[in-house]
Amino acid sequence: MVRLGFIIGFVALLGILLSGLAAYRAYDQELTVDRIALSRAIDVSSSLVQDRLTERELLARVASGLFHSPSLTKANMLQPLRTSIYAFKTDFVVAGWIVRLPQDDVDQAQRELAGAGFPDPTIRAFDNSPLQNVPAGQPLNVLMDVEPRNAETMKFAGRVLDQEPVLHAMMARTLAQNKPSASDPIALLRPNGPIGVVLAAPVTLEGSDATIGFVTFSYEVGPLMLANDEMSLFSMALKDPRRADTELVADHRGQVTARQRPTAENGSAIPSVTRTVTFGNRDWQLVYYAKTNSEQRALELAAAIGFLGIALTGLICGLFGYVAYNNLRMSREIQARIGFEHRLTAVIDELNHRVKNILAVIQSIVTRTLRHGADIDAVRDLLIGRIHAMSNVVSLLSESKWQGVKLKGLFEARAIPHADRIDVSGPDISVSARAAQSLSLLFFELASHSDEGLSLVGKHPTVVARWEVTGEGDEAMFYFRWEEFNTSAATRREDSDFGRVLLDRVAPEALGGTSQRYFTDVSYVYELSAPMATVVDLTEQERTERLAAPVHRVR
Repeated sequence: MVRLGFIIGFVALLGILLSGLAAYRAYDQELTVDRIALSRAIDVSSSLVQDRLTERELLARVASGLFHSPSLTKANMLQPLRTSIYAFKTDFVVAGWIVRLPQDDVDQAQRELAGAGFPDPTIRAFDNSPLQNVPAGQPLNVLMDVEPRNAETMKFAGRVLDQEPVLHAMMARTLAQNKPSASDPIALLRPNGPIGVVLAAPVTLEGSDATIGFVTFSYEVGPLMLANDEMSLFSMALKDPRRADTELVADHRGQVTARQRPTAENGSAIPSVTRTVTFGNRDWQLVYYAKTNSEQRALELAAAIGFLGIALTGLICGLFGYVAYNNLRMSREIQARIGFEHRLTAVIDELNHRVKNILAVIQSIVTRTLRHGADIDAVRDLLIGRIHAMSNVVSLLSESKWQGVKLKGLFEARAIPHADRIDVSGPDISVSARAAQSLSLLFFELASHSDEGLSLVGKHPTVVARWEVTGEGDEAMFYFRWEEFNTSAATRREDSDFGRVLLDRVAPEALGGTSQRYFTDVSYVYELSAPMATVVDLTEQERTERLAAPVHRVR
């Protein structure tokens, strides 16, 4: 009996020790996994918020850069920008043109506002009262145009914003720093309107550094920075820059309200993590709160495992096997999650790289297309066409998971003008993503000039596009030839600055080849040759295949 009691006692003690060890291991691993998942989810969320903010700030920079020789008293300055600002598909509430109006031009500004159809063309204070106590000689910051124009927004035209403290401070920072600046949170459209921020970008006079006005975009704080995903691991709040002890939160309908910041003293949950994002040349604090108590969950799991171990002391071997298996499963789950997080980071980095490249190309297109003195209607159509060509090739690349694009697919009528008159022939090879973007712009530029004039015999040019691949292996070469018949140097419009740079330098350098263009007795010819290794780029395809491959869960 003593020996049996000793054995039972030893088994019981061993069972208690193993149960305690299993409970501790379960507690530690569950807590670690939850914290890793929460930290990664917060990093992804803050990165997405920063990307949204960067896109909206880029819109303000592009919009301010599209002004050419602005008129101080013109009341429809946003008219040339409407197509451009809506092409970004941003969710601004209202866009505005604020002019730094000399006091001598007040009468002229009122006539402009009346002619533009605004209901109240008088220059007045921000609260719609008569303008009073204006220092002599100082310009007035007057809202001269709005977008969209509706019954609610048009009533703001003609108001002087200098006496509105939040907007005045924003314009003062923008003027002092000569950079886009964001305002403090403010009620939009009406005193009880949605809480938002206003982003102002300075507009300078051509040939001068003097700021003559501001392009503004107003955004609601809710969809801009705060998330309402009920399935997420956290809730979000925005630290109110106006008051250190206050933060802004959004409910399930996206409505933003202010509340007192939770602290340990008042018994509320303190913030789990704080992240900083940049918008309008200032920092904003995003505060994240975990929705579940990870430590409490880990303790509950540990208690359950310990109780089960003590209850099943007589089955210590089976319990040990179960704990060993459970630990192994948890270890594999951690490794799988870590591998998935590495994969997610690589995909996000790749996406950021591609977006930056595309935005850089679009910025170059916009900068070179909008040359000084160009006809705005013609330039607008050409700019839209070039951006449409870029959009078409990005859509094709997305459909193929960036594995390349069939060359003939770049000649679709929706992206290439006069595609019905282009005789296309050649092997339907797949070109790399980088080559596809360069060739798409190249084909658009060539096609957009193919109908600019009529030949001496009154016929439209007939276009022939041919390409071939010669050689094998590393010696394989790609040859492309574009020929426009029934045209000559006298009838064909000269290539634009952007076109010459693209045809002679950008496209050949992107493909690692050479090009030439010339006129024959009956046609205009453009030729391009490049190594197939650059046109196809197998290294890039292998990299994108690895990123596009499905993730297999470790068992």
